[in-house]
Amino acid sequence: MSASPFAPRLLPHRLPRVCLAVIGSDANEMAEKAEALARDNPFLEFRLDYLPKPALALPRIRRFLESHHGTVAIATCRRASSGGKFRGSVASQLDILNKAAASGCQLVDVELQTANKCKPEQLQKLRSRAGLILSFHDFRATRKLDETLEKMLTYSADFYKVVSTATTLSDNVTMIKFLAREGDRHSMVGMCMGEQGIISRVLGVRAGSVFTFASASAGQETAPGQVTAQELRNVYRLDQVDVATKVYGVVGDPIAHSLSPAIMNAAFRRENVNAVFLALHAKTLKDLLTCVREIPIHGISVTMPYKEAILPHLDNTDSHTTKVGACNTVVRAQDGKLYGFNTDTAGIVRPLERRLNTLEGARILVLGAGGAARAAVFGLKERGCEVYILNRSAAPAKKLAHQARARMVKRQDLKKLAFDVIINATPVGMGNTRETPLQDKEINARYVFDMVYDPPETRLLKLAKERGAQIIPGIEMFVHQAARQFEIWTGKPAPWDEMLRVVLLSLQERAKDRAAGSNNAK
Repeated sequence: MSASPFAPRLLPHRLPRVCLAVIGSDANEMAEKAEALARDNPFLEFRLDYLPKPALALPRIRRFLESHHGTVAIATCRRASSGGKFRGSVASQLDILNKAAASGCQLVDVELQTANKCKPEQLQKLRSRAGLILSFHDFRATRKLDETLEKMLTYSADFYKVVSTATTLSDNVTMIKFLAREGDRHSMVGMCMGEQGIISRVLGVRAGSVFTFASASAGQETAPGQVTAQELRNVYRLDQVDVATKVYGVVGDPIAHSLSPAIMNAAFRRENVNAVFLALHAKTLKDLLTCVREIPIHGISVTMPYKEAILPHLDNTDSHTTKVGACNTVVRAQDGKLYGFNTDTAGIVRPLERRLNTLEGARILVLGAGGAARAAVFGLKERGCEVYILNRSAAPAKKLAHQARARMVKRQDLKKLAFDVIINATPVGMGNTRETPLQDKEINARYVFDMVYDPPETRLLKLAKERGAQIIPGIEMFVHQAARQFEIWTGKPAPWDEMLRVVLLSLQERAKDRAAGSNNAK
C-alpha cells in the first residue's frame, strides 16, 4: 500500500486552522454531515469510535473522499480507556485505522496509550499509509506537559497532540507557553478542554498549535468545552488571529450566559480592530489577574462577583469609579498597569438623555442597592437628578442614600409617589418572565427602565406598558455600556447599530433554543 498523496511533512503548511469533528449514529448520517460541512470546512475528523460498528462506515467514507478531493480527513477510533467510545482491542483499533487510511483518510489519530501497547512495526505500517497524529488527553488537569511530550517523542509521528483540562484560567497560560516552546521544534496540536479552556482554543493557533478542533454544531461536541466552528470563525475570528491580535475578555462567575463576546467581536470586526474578545470564567480573582498579566490581556469587562473586589488590585481609577465603589471596565496599559472605569453609568444615562429634555431635576426611583444600583444612583446624582432608592433590605439602601445624598423610600409609600423614571437595578426578572420587582399599582412613572436584558421584555416592562408608561429595555443599557467600553479600549466611536443588531439576534436565538428545549421536555 502506498503512502498518502499528502506528504506528511507538507501537511502543516496546507491545513486549515480548524478541524471539524464529525459524529453520527451510523455511516450514512456521518457521511451526510460530512457532505454538508466539507464545502466550508474541508478539514474533517471522522470519529469512528462513535459508531457501533466503525468498520462498516469505511466504504461510505471512501466514496465521500473520492468525490471530495480537496478534503483532508483524520480517522479517529479512540478507545474507551483513553476517553473515547471504542471498546475493542488495540489490534482491532489498529485494523480499523489501517482500513481508514486505505479508504483515503490522510491522517490517523493514535493515543499514546495505544502506541505503548503496539509493536514498533505496527505503528510503522500504519504511518506508511497515512500521516500519524500521536495524541494524549488529560481529562482532569493541566500538568506535566513537558514530561508527556518527552514520552511521546520516543515515537515517530507527524503531529504530537497534547490536550489537557483547564481547571483555572491560568492553565491556558501553561498550555500556551508550552506550545510556544515546542511549536518551532515539532508539529504540535494543543489545547485545554473545559469551559475555562476557551483561551487556548482561540489563542493556541498563534502560539504554536498547527490547528484546533471544533464541533459541527451545538450538541455535537466530542470534548468538554469544544465550541462550534461557526463560533470560532464568526465570533472569535480565528482565521484572523495573529501575534498582533489584542486580547480582551468578560470575566465573571458564572459567565457562560454572557453576550459580551458576540457584541464586542462584532464591533471589532465592523471597525477593523485586530482584537478578539473571550468569555473568561474566573473562579478566583488571583487566577484572573495572573491571566491578565501573563497572556497578556489588554482589557476586561468585569461582571459579578468581581466589580468591587477588583478595586484594590488596580493601579488607578477615575473619580467616578472610586465614588461608585465598583469597576466594570479595566484597561491594561503598555507598562502593565491596570486602570479601572465604570461604564454602567453611561449605559443608564445615555438612554435617558435620548428621551428626557433634561436630566436636571428629574425624579428617578432606583430599585436595588448593589453595584448596578450604585452606578445608577451616583451617575444620576452627578447630572442633577432627584434620586430615590428602594431596596428589599433597608440597611444597604440607607447607606447608599447617605453616600450619594439621595433619598430612601419605603415600599408602602410607592402608591402615593410619582416619578419621571423607575429603574430596575436588581436581577429580579432575569431569565424568568413571571418575576417582577414591583406590582402594577406600584408603577407610577413616565418611563420604566429595566436593566435586565434577557428576556428582552420582562414582566416589569409588560406591567409598565399596561399602566401607560413608556418602556426602556435592558438591551439599551447593555449596548450603551458596552459601546463606552469599546471607546475606552480602542479610542474609536462604537458601532452602536451593529452592536444592537447582534444582541437582538443573539437573544432571538436564545429564545428559540429555550422554546425548543421546552418542547422537547414535554
